[in-house]
Amino acid sequence: MRIRIVDAFTDRPFAGNPAGVLLLDAFPGDDWLQSVAMEVNHAETAFAHPLPAGGEADWALRWFTPVAEVAMCGHATLATAHVLRTTGAHEGPVRFATRSGVLVATPAEDGALTLDFPTAPLTRVDIPEGVAEALGAEPLATFDTGPNVGDLLVELADEKTVHALRPDHKALGAHSARGIIATARAENPACGYDYVSRCFFPNIGIDEDPVTGSAHTALAPYWSERLGRPDLTGLQASPRSGRVRTGLRGERTLLSGRAVTVIEGDLLV
Repeated sequence: MRIRIVDAFTDRPFAGNPAGVLLLDAFPGDDWLQSVAMEVNHAETAFAHPLPAGGEADWALRWFTPVAEVAMCGHATLATAHVLRTTGAHEGPVRFATRSGVLVATPAEDGALTLDFPTAPLTRVDIPEGVAEALGAEPLATFDTGPNVGDLLVELADEKTVHALRPDHKALGAHSARGIIATARAENPACGYDYVSRCFFPNIGIDEDPVTGSAHTALAPYWSERLGRPDLTGLQASPRSGRVRTGLRGERTLLSGRAVTVIEGDLLV
């Protein structure tokens, strides 16, 4: 079977967030899926197979990190939609049946893709004891992001603080189900983005995720409320970096970006 490595939320190779993508006839056993994801060793590997016509979804989709299956992943969904479009396996909008419900990816004429994801419910919580020490910066506020995302969203003082973070990844794991989203308002929106973030997910084997679509389902409502606009652009300031255009639509959040296939080959097992 063919396996592809796709850089998502970028328009150039070796940037954004890489994901493995495999199109299957059906899902093999979970142990095999997890073993392939561990071998690929990217933040997520996506596995998809077509569903019978006439149902609520066109393809079934699952995502695995090197150590666990996850409930929702934006960049690997974008990567899968990109592979379906560029290989001709599916034309037009594609509906994915996932653990987070039916997720839709819609291609644009310019090659961009827009994902329709559930908006994360944000609940303000007291700043957990020890999180400032684990991050290496003092939070202004902290929010629970609900079961689909499973992170603690932490607002920091400014963009420079987010860029400068050198967290204690092991200590961060005690503060949420998946990890920490650290964010701040952009210092200069003229640079083309409205807010900045970094994402640390030690509990699923990812010290720092390059560009996280699911985190932006929490970042979008957070910053849209504060900035007074439904449509924003977020910069995830990892070493690889990437930008996600977000559109808050009530209980749904639109995530838009591009993707580039960088490796294609045969899986021999």
